Amino acid sequence: MRLLRSIVMLWVIALCAHKVSGQYYFYDNEHLEPNVLWEAGISVGAMNALTDLGGKKGLGKGGIKDLNGQHYNFAGGFYVGALYHQTIGGRLDLTFGRVSGSDNVLEGEMGEAKGRYMRNLSFQSKITEAALLAEFHPLPLFQSMAKEPSFFSPYIVGGVGLFHFNPQGFNGYRWVDLQPLRTEGQGFPEYPTRRPYKLTQVNFPLGIGVKYEVSAFMNARFEIMHRVLKTDYLDDVSTTYIDPARFIENLPHGQAELAAQMADRRNELDPSSVTVDGSIRGNPNNNDSYFTIQFKLSMSIGRTKRVKW
Repeated sequence: MRLLRSIVMLWVIALCAHKVSGQYYFYDNEHLEPNVLWEAGISVGAMNALTDLGGKKGLGKGGIKDLNGQHYNFAGGFYVGALYHQTIGGRLDLTFGRVSGSDNVLEGEMGEAKGRYMRNLSFQSKITEAALLAEFHPLPLFQSMAKEPSFFSPYIVGGVGLFHFNPQGFNGYRWVDLQPLRTEGQGFPEYPTRRPYKLTQVNFPLGIGVKYEVSAFMNARFEIMHRVLKTDYLDDVSTTYIDPARFIENLPHGQAELAAQMADRRNELDPSSVTVDGSIRGNPNNNDSYFTIQFKLSMSIGRTKRVKW
């Protein structure tokens, strides 16, 4: 939470600077700019995830090398922020999107990735995120105050967020919420180390971008933002299969039958497949993550027309 406190302090400093000093400086020959410039805008783009499901042919490579381009989904949102002297500032972002993944992208694979294809799991999840971010624009530090600022400003951004997800699997008829089914025995007494995962969690966004001043009152951004997560259950897959009998012992009858179906779907491709307690289902050594690639358009709030005498 130190990072969150630092970002909040950054906002407080910026607000105090704005209140204490009413000074303006030249944005260009026609406009004046306050020490703290506010902006509010919208974001549109794409969202994708790196999870246990899918991946490339061969052994899992990890990271972006295992990214499936088929699973980009729409993402959008809103944001409001403030920049002090166009250099350092803070932002509050609201982002809405969807992530998905599927082992069937490996169809026809007969090599090292065949086992992942035969696993036959898939998921989708809506994402709702609120993030408090700090951003730093280094270029103004190297520009002379006598010169007009550059229209382009590369920057880095990072902070802390709160996101909600809800992994679902398709059972052939409808999308089913997976978390209540405890597909890997989360919360069952037979698996005391596997706790039920929460659907609302903290994440840590990190990214880079470039801002372009379209006019004195409008700017555009292109931004790539990665989210570091503390969970490996974005796709409801992390560790090993469990004995299907455990579902019957720990869940109501109808739910137990559905849980057994969604937990192990290999028999849909290989009817001879048998669930063995402890056999590999996912890789718990790496947490899941997701990212966005977005265009942002915002209005600059605070610049004024220069009064000419």
